[in-house]
Amino acid sequence: MSRSRFLLIIAFLLLGNGLMAQGVTDDQVILGQSCALKGPAAALGEGMNGGLQLYFDAVNAKGGVKGRKIELKSVNDGYEPEKCEVATKMLIEKADAFALIGGVGTPTAKVALPIAAAAKVPFIAPLTGAEFLRNPHQATVLNMRASYYQEMERLAAMLVDEAGLKSIACFYQDDAYGEAGLAGIVKALEKRGLKLAATGTYKRNTIAIATGLDALAPAKPDAVVMVGAYKACAAFIKAAKARPETRDCVFCNISFVGTKALLAELGDAAQGCVVSQVVPFPWDRSVPIVAEYQDAMTQAGKSTEFDFVSLEGFMAGKLFCQLLERVEGSPTREAFLATAAATTELDLGGVKLSYGADDNQGMDQVYLTIFDDGKVLPLESGSTLARAAK
Repeated sequence: MSRSRFLLIIAFLLLGNGLMAQGVTDDQVILGQSCALKGPAAALGEGMNGGLQLYFDAVNAKGGVKGRKIELKSVNDGYEPEKCEVATKMLIEKADAFALIGGVGTPTAKVALPIAAAAKVPFIAPLTGAEFLRNPHQATVLNMRASYYQEMERLAAMLVDEAGLKSIACFYQDDAYGEAGLAGIVKALEKRGLKLAATGTYKRNTIAIATGLDALAPAKPDAVVMVGAYKACAAFIKAAKARPETRDCVFCNISFVGTKALLAELGDAAQGCVVSQVVPFPWDRSVPIVAEYQDAMTQAGKSTEFDFVSLEGFMAGKLFCQLLERVEGSPTREAFLATAAATTELDLGGVKLSYGADDNQGMDQVYLTIFDDGKVLPLESGSTLARAAK
């Protein structure tokens, strides 16, 4: 064997091993997901996981992306940072994940991101609007959704500018997630010359809301903006509606709460509660991506299970596959991230995303919804709050 042929074979083997180590083969791309699949936040992890898998199943049924099928390996972290740290390392070091996608939560993202960044592994479409994933710019992070700052700005506009309310309190989870949301509403109120009337907290993965409610109720706020998960927020709203100081409050949640799960937990106490959203209304077939999602859900026998979280997962799956399709040559992590940074416009189907060299967030849209008569309905402005809250 000639020396040149020998070197060519070695180079080919090294390239093959490099791609294998990045979770890519000739016929497969491996993705990793650490999320809550059990515990009080399980509906969020199950929703993201289900939406992602739904899209990947549809793509794989058609032969995958450029002949490569997408395999999603998901690990339960219970929405606990310590478990997420272990799961993230395992997915990168043992499962050879090409990228991490659809992680759930701010405190978990806070421990997973440094691990992924050190390994130069793309960190795609986490279910969190935390600012540290956006500013300062993180080259390995690819956000899809709007930020918590943007959600809080929209809620403040609705409560203060449109509905004319002035006394706003905040009930939040006592961790990085809660602090991110708190910073967002403080910023939005300061813009309007206002300060929070009161605050109250609770511990993650519990429904121990009594102390937080006791701290907040004496202020008799007009509205309470909440930064938590569905079980704790439902417990708080039920308890607050039973107290004279907070009975007539407008209760607002941001998207991470888990809209469908919150509605189910609240039961009769749901009336008039507001939730900001970062994806379109899952029942609006006039939006092409929603129609595509609904058709896939129906084909999977889940026509009664439409919701915001699984739609977000579905959209995240499509985002990944569209970007992977655009990568020229054999996909590497570096090439994928470079492709994303150069993608000035990407249409998921009636929802357009754009990225840039210093912009790792694709969407800026925030939508409002309200619970009315046991249903989730779009909320166009604060002027409709009084009718729905009755």
